[in-house]
Amino acid sequence: MGSMPSDPRPLMRAIEPRLPEMIATVRELVEIESPSFSKAAVDKLGRVLASRFEAQGGRVRFHRAVKFGDHIQVDFAGGRGRPVMLLGHHDTVYDEGTLHSMPFRATRDRLFGPGTLDMKTGIVMMMFAIRALNETAGALPRPVLVLLNTDEEVGSESSRPTTEKLARKAEAVFVLEPAQGPQAALKTARKGVGDFHVKVTGRAAHSGVDFQEGQSAILELARQIERIAGFTELKRGLTVNVGVVRGGTRTNVVAAEAVADVDVRISKAQDAARIEKKFRSLRPLNRQCQLEIRGGLNRPPMERTRAVAALFASAKNIAAELGWRLEEASTGGGSDGNFTAALGVPTLDGMGAAGEGAHSRDESVVVAEVPRRTALLAAMISHL
Repeated sequence: MGSMPSDPRPLMRAIEPRLPEMIATVRELVEIESPSFSKAAVDKLGRVLASRFEAQGGRVRFHRAVKFGDHIQVDFAGGRGRPVMLLGHHDTVYDEGTLHSMPFRATRDRLFGPGTLDMKTGIVMMMFAIRALNETAGALPRPVLVLLNTDEEVGSESSRPTTEKLARKAEAVFVLEPAQGPQAALKTARKGVGDFHVKVTGRAAHSGVDFQEGQSAILELARQIERIAGFTELKRGLTVNVGVVRGGTRTNVVAAEAVADVDVRISKAQDAARIEKKFRSLRPLNRQCQLEIRGGLNRPPMERTRAVAALFASAKNIAAELGWRLEEASTGGGSDGNFTAALGVPTLDGMGAAGEGAHSRDESVVVAEVPRRTALLAAMISHL
């Protein structure tokens, strides 16, 4: 417990008058477009974020990345204990130029624009939660570590080692990804995610002249897809989806090649090895064809452990003191919280903005939720 009083309402009173400033900051961040694959654009936003966190007393370190933008670590000194980690990302799924057809706009109730919900408002909430704690108590009750990466929307390949290294030092991790659904629930469980690439090589032949000489990769792949679909176990929360299929060149050619891209989701860590073994054990039904399997699980599941449940219970109590009923939910989508939770570090996800339409042209944030969810974040930092 930090130096903050148990009543979170002073935090709320400190944050509410800042709402216009918070909205202006969201606008500033949204209007600096930051698609994952544009390093220059993401780094431009990164420099702005670094400047803002430094102005609050944070010590900024850039973790350099070659293909993606540089990841940002910000350390804030505070009271005793291990730091609490505030985790997020500042890349988005929107290409540069999206602002021309989807500009930032603010109404009385909503903030619209690319990346408002996922998750630039969440970054602003980090800034103002830290500010509120400093203003209300004169200092942070414990050290705070902010980590913003630049490749979450495309798998977190370059940032994962940094995320895991820093998370091991943390008392808990709060992920500022958007809240879940219309109830704006916190996420206490997420499925693990995997991708598999199934390639079949057959033998091409003219379908009219030498049909029997051909060995159809498409036919073989179709048979394999039936097998793969059978890997789904809904009761275990394990789903397998063949999402993309490609193959063949012309209708009068027996296809020499066909491929399928498969999405896998698991609820339990113990299912990772089992599903990977099933894919690796696939064999051609037509022995004249060759089968190649690549890929695997790239995000472990975030399971609802006792420590996660205890974190949520604290958040629910704080929300009640602030006047609303906070819900929890599980989701099939993955985040960087999957990595930290798999290390055994208590992780609470969905701590960011409430809204809808992430990754779509209707992406928006509910304005009224921003102050109280920022106060919740600040209070959770204090109450660890």
